[in-house]
Amino acid sequence: MTLLSFEGTAPSVGAGTWVHPSAEVIGDVRLGARCWIGPGARLRGDYGTIVLGDCCAVEDNCVVHARPGETCTIGSWVTLGHGCIVHNVTLLGDYAVVGMGAVVSDWAQVGEWAVVAEGAVVPQRAVVPAARIAAGVPARLLEKPVDDDFRTAWRAFKQIYVELCDRYRAGLGA
Repeated sequence: MTLLSFEGTAPSVGAGTWVHPSAEVIGDVRLGARCWIGPGARLRGDYGTIVLGDCCAVEDNCVVHARPGETCTIGSWVTLGHGCIVHNVTLLGDYAVVGMGAVVSDWAQVGEWAVVAEGAVVPQRAVVPAARIAAGVPARLLEKPVDDDFRTAWRAFKQIYVELCDRYRAGLGA
């Protein structure tokens, strides 16, 4: 794994968190416990701060960055899908999902259990309320909210990534 200090600030990695050897975590990045950071992911806390809660999955080739002097805050049990970009969001609430290839831009807020669909673009300062689904470019709220069936399925998917931390540690000999 590549954990790089920047101007005297080093990333902190919570207990049981797995950072893939090809991922880069730079500067003021605080990873909670049992997070899974996938191949090619880049979390750049070089002039801003990135805070991830516990049990997050940052999948392959994601980019997370914060503006100078600001904080990009990501709750617990959040999934960042393959290749998404999260740039200086004010908040990604607990259990939120950002789909593959989606973009969540500066000062946006995504509520608890909210979903940003694959390929969607959440523009600056936009808000995706709790338990709502946003899709499209620019992202618009869909009529159907997140329901209990979705929550049940996604809890299982999220648990898979938490378990991958241990499997990767054992399988890659870290």
